[in-house]
Amino acid sequence: MKHFVSALALAVALGGPAMAQDTKVIGVSIPAATHGWAGGMNYFAKTTVERLEATYPELDFVLATASDPAKQVNDIEDMLATRKISALVVLPFESEPLTGPVQNVKASGAWVTVVDRGLAVEGIQDLYVAGDNPGFGRVAGEFMKSHMPDGGKIVVLRGIPTTIDNERLEGFQGAIEGSGIEVLAAEHGNWNRDNSFTVMQDFLSKYPEIDAVWASDDDMALGALAAIEAAGRKDVKFVLGGAGMKEMVKRTMDGDAMIPANVTYPPAMIATAIEITAVGLVSQAPVSGDFIIGSVLVTPDNAATYYYPDSPF
Repeated sequence: MKHFVSALALAVALGGPAMAQDTKVIGVSIPAATHGWAGGMNYFAKTTVERLEATYPELDFVLATASDPAKQVNDIEDMLATRKISALVVLPFESEPLTGPVQNVKASGAWVTVVDRGLAVEGIQDLYVAGDNPGFGRVAGEFMKSHMPDGGKIVVLRGIPTTIDNERLEGFQGAIEGSGIEVLAAEHGNWNRDNSFTVMQDFLSKYPEIDAVWASDDDMALGALAAIEAAGRKDVKFVLGGAGMKEMVKRTMDGDAMIPANVTYPPAMIATAIEITAVGLVSQAPVSGDFIIGSVLVTPDNAATYYYPDSPF
């Protein structure tokens, strides 16, 4: 059974006195800003660490960003060996390479919080914070089905090979089952605009008729849109991205037919993960379990609610 951290318990813990006075170190290991969502996530991680260091003098933080899995593995090993971390908040660059190093952190007795991209082995983490990835795919698929009542041919841009990418795809496939929508191909665009531009170029050269694209991420959606425009293709009716990039939400809000909707997946979830982990170290608040943030369909009718012009993402 999953246990969800209540907002009330978190608020009480944040307002109460610290229980432990010995300095404890929290390691935060995240991917570098390789795409827009990750850029937003980096921003929220940095500002949250700065705020919590000022709030809790008994806590120290070490924040490391990695541009590839090997660098992230080294970062975590260094945190464990030289900083003797009491807790680790990790958003894995990829699931498989990070599983062993995070298991070693857990074996040391440290608390482990995993964010967003799960590990390849279940049960390692004490706390898991993520968006609703099956729901993200399901919401996208349900929109596709309603927006294409007569079916059609689509291509899919997947993210980096991770558990959450699998969950998104499975949720999407389940939602469009029996709808008459045919998935011509699904390839990894790695949540990267340039990679997705190249993958979309390949799709356009292989398939003379594509009705729509599910990009499963706004950076990938922008790459796909650029490829469609460069090829001069008029058959593609729309591209559905996700994660709530302000540029994409604005286009939905303005009624852009090529971007009729979006699906939320907030990068600020890293702040939630760091905050809850800190509360667990300085108080007796129960914070283990799963904290899942739901995905919402953004349409022209509600886009203004999800448009944050001052956001980094």
